[in-house]
Amino acid sequence: MARSDDEFAEFVQASSNRLTHAAYLLTGDRHQAEDAAQTAFTRTYAAWSRVRRKDAYAYARTVLVNHVIDGWRRPLREYASEEVPERPTSQDVAQAVTQREWLTSALARLTGRERAVVVLRHFFDLPEQAVADELGVSVGTVKSTNSRALAKLRVDAGPEDVLIGGSGR
Repeated sequence: MARSDDEFAEFVQASSNRLTHAAYLLTGDRHQAEDAAQTAFTRTYAAWSRVRRKDAYAYARTVLVNHVIDGWRRPLREYASEEVPERPTSQDVAQAVTQREWLTSALARLTGRERAVVVLRHFFDLPEQAVADELGVSVGTVKSTNSRALAKLRVDAGPEDVLIGGSGR
């Protein structure tokens, strides 16, 4: 492998989990999230010579968000195959599952734009201006959309112990 390929492999290894998790938060489906993250890495690799010295993760994140939004605009059809994909092993921790389930169902009740704003603002911790630039909307739109989405999430919030890991007092 060439030196730039080694750098890209290191980049993928370092950012794969976080980018896939963000894709999951945007899509609400593990398989779609894995596909979206893979697409983001593929497109990032195609532009690697341009982005490797800059913020490659920001580029991959932008590609991911744009890809997911494109999927909302024109959904792709999936076709069944003979082979069942290999399932990754993971820890089955009840509390983590409960929190993940709550978050997934709460995000699923948001509109696509609200979900994108919440994930970019609070998962990626981007400033409002950066979110506005990535989504192609005004800062005011980001603020109002974020406010509406957080209000919906507060209404949907379950018992305190589900959200912060309390002991069910």
